[in-house]
Amino acid sequence: MRARLLAVTLAALVSLFLTSGALGAFQLRSTAEAPPQLIGSWRLNVAKSKYSPGPPLRSETRVYTKGADGVKGVVSRVYGDGRSERFEYLANFGKDMMVTGIEEYDSVTLRKIDDLSSDAVLSHAGTVYGVARRVIAPDGKTMTITFDRKSTETPVHNVAFYDKVAN
Repeated sequence: MRARLLAVTLAALVSLFLTSGALGAFQLRSTAEAPPQLIGSWRLNVAKSKYSPGPPLRSETRVYTKGADGVKGVVSRVYGDGRSERFEYLANFGKDMMVTGIEEYDSVTLRKIDDLSSDAVLSHAGTVYGVARRVIAPDGKTMTITFDRKSTETPVHNVAFYDKVAN
């Protein structure tokens, strides 16, 4: 009797695991849709961008590629003082995803606004670091990312303009 109960319980757990795994995979694919205009390489247009309180970046390149599990973003930037950093993440609408290579935040959660716009909540250890809104122009040639952080003594409001350089 005990062996039968154990077998039924184990079968139920395996079934639940497989079902939730299958549903999880379905949800991942259904939310991994990125606007086709996003995919490719983008270069920061420093002259059109505004950084408050500043100083502005010297340069930044963003490369977005689409995969089965979401959109991979790789960001390479150089600060005004010459310091550089490179970080990357896999983003997926409605899911908290890991960011690597940067100290300020370790996760990103995307929320789709419309076909060309989304918000990204950037967090570190569960605490919101800031919010970025990405808007791609309908022609797919330019993109704006507005970043706001109000949780510090000095609020940050950056508006970064990007030009698409490759698909």
